[in-house]
Amino acid sequence: MKKMMLALAFVLTFIGCSSKETVALNVPQIVVGNSMEELTLNDQFDKPHSVKAETQKIIFAFSKQTGHDCNDFLATKSKEYLAAKKILFVADISNAPSLVRSMFIAPGLKDFEHTILVLDEKETATKLRPDGDLEKIVVVSLEEYVIKDIAYLATVKELEELVGN
Repeated sequence: MKKMMLALAFVLTFIGCSSKETVALNVPQIVVGNSMEELTLNDQFDKPHSVKAETQKIIFAFSKQTGHDCNDFLATKSKEYLAAKKILFVADISNAPSLVRSMFIAPGLKDFEHTILVLDEKETATKLRPDGDLEKIVVVSLEEYVIKDIAYLATVKELEELVGN
């Protein structure tokens, strides 16, 4: 009986480490037709925010430059701009070294009046990165949580045309 239990534990260990499980974890969530209902991220002040049914767009900045561009654009708008437009803004800082994130990036984000949802965990960021050009501003259009369109924008001007001023 003891050998049978040991063998069962051994088999279950390897089933839990199946490569199919690993592949499923790396499938991007930002795909037309997928739901963003489960997405909850903390803002720059560690306050959690979730996607709501009325959320119309999510702006993602996956690179340092697009993050700066989006923050510069949003800094010219009122504090309520994103909420009024039913838009969330997400900045991916997960690629920066943890010391740089904690000493420079995170404190710097607190200077902005607009809400910035922060992707600071590599695993979560990897799941959210779409297959397109991550050096561009990524705007996900939603309808009742479901992704209807994904736009890759090269400039802030294109962003303003898409989301309005």
